[in-house]
Formats: sequence, structure tokens, C-alpha cells
Amino acid sequence: MKVRVMPKTDRLPGALYTAQQVRELDRQSIERFAIPGAELMQRAGAAAFAALRERWPEAQRLCVLVGTGNNGGDGFVVARLAQQAGLQVRVLQLGERGHIAGDALIQAQAWQAAGGEWQDFESLPRDCDLLVDAMLGTGLQREVKGAYLRAVEAINAHPAPVFSIDIPSGLDSDRGVMLGAAVHAQLTLSFIGLKRGMFTADAVDCCGEIRFDALEVPAAVYASQILSARRIDWSQQATRVPPRRRSAHKGHFGHVLVIGGDHGFGGAVRLAGEAAARAGAGLVSIATRKRHVAGILAGRPELMVHKVGKRHSGLEPLLQHAGTLLLGPGLGTAAWGRRLFEQAIACGRPLVLDADGLNLLAGQPGLRRDDWVLTPHPGEAARLLQVCVAEIQEDRFAAAAALQARYGGTVVLKGPGSLVAGPDSVPPAVCSGGNPGMASGGMGDVLSGVIAAFLAQGWAPREAAELGVCLHAAAADSAALAGGERGLLAGDLMPELRHLGNPV
Repeated sequence: MKVRVMPKTDRLPGALYTAQQVRELDRQSIERFAIPGAELMQRAGAAAFAALRERWPEAQRLCVLVGTGNNGGDGFVVARLAQQAGLQVRVLQLGERGHIAGDALIQAQAWQAAGGEWQDFESLPRDCDLLVDAMLGTGLQREVKGAYLRAVEAINAHPAPVFSIDIPSGLDSDRGVMLGAAVHAQLTLSFIGLKRGMFTADAVDCCGEIRFDALEVPAAVYASQILSARRIDWSQQATRVPPRRRSAHKGHFGHVLVIGGDHGFGGAVRLAGEAAARAGAGLVSIATRKRHVAGILAGRPELMVHKVGKRHSGLEPLLQHAGTLLLGPGLGTAAWGRRLFEQAIACGRPLVLDADGLNLLAGQPGLRRDDWVLTPHPGEAARLLQVCVAEIQEDRFAAAAALQARYGGTVVLKGPGSLVAGPDSVPPAVCSGGNPGMASGGMGDVLSGVIAAFLAQGWAPREAAELGVCLHAAAADSAALAGGERGLLAGDLMPELRHLGNPV
């Protein structure tokens, strides 16, 4: 049985590129700095062999699946180095052998000159310790079919672990979606530039642990390309959170007002409010239904909880005193929630819009602001853009950009590899933290509370969103490490938010 692991990304670069950009970096390395393509391929294969020996030192029988392009050329280098190290190596060919050309042909010939043999792929041997995927690389733009599809399915069904070179075969390197089918690797080693699609959508199931090697490409090469996206995590973002001044008081850290919690949904505002407090907001108020007040106060008396009845008269004084609004957790879309939505939007305060706040916004597509943060999951994003969920997931980068263009402000498109798209020229960010345990009720409420807390403490909307997404993901990872992913509850993140939110 293959063991899935969460990607380890804390030592990876933050710069992310499209496949075309990485090809351009490769071209400039060859043409401007006179690094032969065959030499870059040799470096890639050597780095891949070193990585697999480090990860699987006991593996003695390798099966290397090679395509006809440069990815296959890397595979031939791995095969040759493995054979020289005394390992048993089988090489299986995908595609017509006569189509191998250029630098890949040089490496195939070097494998043959070293006494290596290879056969066309028909099936995978059962007696191997490691499968090496060097079939398709980043150039794939259409659905995987034929022998390649059979190979991908055979790899995923095989009991041996899988190592993908550069990117798992079948994965779109720009969007992170499977092109029909894709290899599910335990380790992926990427070269020259990290591909933006490796950190979102289907990629989180396909890449396993991600490592990177720049292949000694000169730093000047990278100046030619504007980043397509940025990888962010809490280890990076924590450096932006300074220790507090010793003379500080609660008024320095903002006042968040959480608005929501219709009948039966008091837990949503409780989680959002407590998360805002744990992430450092100086004061947190909650405007909710009368029946929720006592329960919230009993569980977290630090929160200031206020009833808002049918006439909504109790909301106006709260709006006057709060500096930052969080609108939507448990709000509902009935008359009560709609009226609170209208009042909150009209007051002009900076705000985070989540859950039913987003569903109500979808009914007003002409409404846009520069000072809000929208936090939709794919279903809410689909309603906001009036498309189906599949279209959102087909290209999450494009969906986040479309949301931002239509509604303004900063958009957090939640899900595996949450994206943050802002109104400025800064490239979108993709969070590489988080885990499947976060697929439980209330996690979104906690995230919106954390973002609102950073907004209240003075960070700009995009900065608050990036800080909040990364702290939220790191807290979930820490909680999962302590107790496992299955059964992880939103409330389990509270102590982790406090601990990780004080990095100094």
C-alpha cells in the first residue's frame, strides 16, 4: 500500500512560473550562458538520482518509464546512474523510440552505450522497489490517452512507491488539474523553476513531497521573467508579524464585529469570533440572534455578544463602534440575514465577506469595493461568477482573477492550495500549507475570523488575507500533526492560532 504524505514545502522558493516561462528560463540558460542542454539534462538526472537514493535508500530494483521528450531524457540519466551504482534497472518506453531527438537522444544513446536496454511498455513488473515516472513532463497540453493512460493507471495501481521527475505525468503544470489521469507520486523533484500548478487543485494529490533543484542556472536568468504566482506559507509570513510593544493596549489592535448566526447557526459566529480573538484582535463583538447569546458567552466570555432581533435596531450602534466587520458566518439568506447584510454593506467599514454574505452578494453582481476580502469556496465562487463548480476547478487561477475583476478588493479562493488575488500588480499567491483534515464544518468560519483580525490590526486587505490563509493552514497542520487529520475540528485550531501567531 502506498502511503500518501503531505508536501514538505518550507524550504522551497516562493517564485512560481508557468511551463512556458520555465522553458524560456531553460532556453536562456542554454543560449545566453552557453550551458549545453545535454549538460542541464545530466544535472537534472543526477539530482533526481540523488533524491531517490536519499528518500528510498533500500530500493534495489528500479523501473524507469520514459517518454520521447526531455522528461524521458532525464529518466535515461537516472537509469544510467542507477545501473552504475549497482542497482537493477528496467527501462520501459512510452511513445515511438524513433521520435526521441535532441538532448534526450544523446542521453538515450549514453544509456545504450553503457550496456542498458529498454523495451516498449506493455505492463509493469511486480518485482520492483521503486517506479520512476519520466514520461510526459511539463509539455503536456491534451488529455492522456492510449499507452500513456494505461501506464499511468498501472503506476497508480502498483504497490511500489512512485518518484516523478519534474512533474507527475498527466498533471497540467499551469492549472494543477489532471488531464484525464495523472500519476500519484510520493515524491516530485522539479527543476529550474517551480510550476504554479503543483500547489493547487488535483496537484495536491499527485505531487506528494515536493523538492526543487535549480540545476545551477545563473541567477541572472530569472530576471527575465515576471512571476506568474507566489508560493506562500506561514514560515514566510510569520516574519511580517512583529512582537507587540510593551506599552500596547487593546485599542491598538482593532475591534472586529462578527455579524451572523441565524437560528441554528450560532456556532459559526462563535468560531469566527474566537478565531479573531486568538489571532490578535483587541476587541471582538458578535451580533446574532437572541437565543445564541447566552451559549456563546458561557463558552467564551471574552467575546461581547449582542442580540439583533427582527427589527435590526440593535445593529446600528455596533456598526458605529467597530472598525472591521466580518459578515456572513451562519447569516442565512432569509429576511433577517438580508437586512443585516444591507446595513453592514451600507456602513462603509472595511470587511471580510464569507459564507451567506457571499451568497447574498451573488444576487448583487454589480456591487464591488476595494476594501473588502471575499473568501469563497468553489461552490460560492461558482455562484458569484454564475458558472458551474467544474469551471472554477478547471482553472482556479483564472477563477480567482475573474472574481477579483468583477467584485474588486481581495479574493481568497479556498480549497486545496488556497489562492489569494489582490487588486494590485502583485502576482497571485497560492498557500502551500493545509491538509485534508480541514474538510470539516466551521473551518471557513475560523479562517474568516483570522483574516478579520489581521485586517483590524492594520494590515492592508491583501496582506491580511495572505497572513490569515497561511496562519490558518499552519494551525491546521500543527493540530493534525498532534492528533491526526481524521476527526480534526475547527475548534482544535484555536490554541494553535495563538501559539503560531506569536512567532518571535
